[in-house]
Amino acid sequence: MSVYDVAVIGLGAMGAATAYELAARGQRVIGIDRFTPGHTQGSSHGESRLIRMAYFEDPAYVPLVRLAYRNWRRLEALTGESLLTITGIIEAGHAGSPMVAASLGSAVEYGIAHEVLTPAQAMRRFPAFYLPADWDCVFQPDAGFVEPERAIGLYLKLAAEQGADLRANTRVFEVEPIGDHVAIRLEGGEVIEAGAAAIAAGPWIGQLAPVLAPHLRLTRQVLVWFEPNRPDLVTPDRFPVFLLQTPDDVIYGAPDFAGTGVKAGSHEPCGELEDADAERRPPDAADIERVHRVLRARIPAAAGRPVMTQTCTYTRSPDEHFILGPHPDWPQILLASPCSGHGFKFASIIGEALADLAMTGATDKPIDLFNPRRFEGPQPA
Repeated sequence: MSVYDVAVIGLGAMGAATAYELAARGQRVIGIDRFTPGHTQGSSHGESRLIRMAYFEDPAYVPLVRLAYRNWRRLEALTGESLLTITGIIEAGHAGSPMVAASLGSAVEYGIAHEVLTPAQAMRRFPAFYLPADWDCVFQPDAGFVEPERAIGLYLKLAAEQGADLRANTRVFEVEPIGDHVAIRLEGGEVIEAGAAAIAAGPWIGQLAPVLAPHLRLTRQVLVWFEPNRPDLVTPDRFPVFLLQTPDDVIYGAPDFAGTGVKAGSHEPCGELEDADAERRPPDAADIERVHRVLRARIPAAAGRPVMTQTCTYTRSPDEHFILGPHPDWPQILLASPCSGHGFKFASIIGEALADLAMTGATDKPIDLFNPRRFEGPQPA
């Protein structure tokens, strides 16, 4: 039987960062993933992931995302690689857009650099956009994107260099609390013991932590890359990442930085998954058109033919906030995964918080909003 200080289950964004943080602190770490890290079955892929300072979901995220920026830059310094590209972000929406109003409120509350622009001002600065005259618009200069597959690979490389035992294509069947430690049962019958376990298994977290299962909703999300009509207008130096709120959708996207096209997707569900092992149905014409019609109307320079698609899975909590912290019944089991589609940008600091919790049972990182205990007791119908 193998014995470790901490087992990290799931080596996507959160798990990879956690494995590195623990290994760097001298812990005996094993990291396990049922696929090859960087895979497309979960929520940690897609070439680019947006990062932004002002936060319409809740201003309470701002202190945490500031720390995440710091840690992404630290990862770059440790590896000599560039992972975070600053483009700014345009957040625009129909008159009275709740998203734009909440983002602006967050920026004002925390003193985040921003500009309130008229649509005409936004289009003069960023001519790829075509925005109605009555739309609301905010620009944040410090936003941009992180490259997810490369970031995960670098965290795992550093973790391995620090002595972490990393196992890909290995399924975990059970995380069992035994006294003050855990037993982890793998396919093939192997059992691993560890002082603590951090479950960062994305949509599979409900299988390994059944206490969460009633509170999770798995949604299918579609990503589409479009050949630009005006390639000169959609490069990172001329085209910011964006969030556009129409009356019935929220479309987000990133510039063409790798020659693969402008990436865009809907934050709203494109169907639901019965469970994490359900087949990921590939995008169809209706999925693509849902995104394409918004780009044709609002970013015509980016709205050429679709050239590539992927699906992604959101693991959503009832309040759309993260679930991050000790298991309600077993403090040696840490839960970190259901990020409701907006968690990747925080991975660099969540890894640090999970390492704190695994080693000391406490952290000074601002994560109280995400306590798993908030779902205890009767739930609304």
